[in-house]
Amino acid sequence: PIMKVTVETPEEYMGDVMGDLNSRRGRILGMESKMDKHEIAAEVPLGEMFGYATELRSMTKGRAGYSMEFECYREMPKNV
Repeated sequence: PIMKVTVETPEEYMGDVMGDLNSRRGRILGMESKMDKHEIAAEVPLGEMFGYATELRSMTKGRAGYSMEFECYREMPKNV
């Protein structure tokens, strides 16, 4: 299963959050600025999202949040 993940984070943590999503085999769909926060939309395999809440809190000192919802089923390449 592929999940649509939306992360809302202060600007200073954008690079860390995007790097972490990429390391989880995520695909960044877009970014949007909202007042003093930035929103990152991504597709990430569900199997890579376990432990994400704890990691996100740790890397952003508790200043970021996220939501996650089912997007679709997709076969992933075996070498990824």
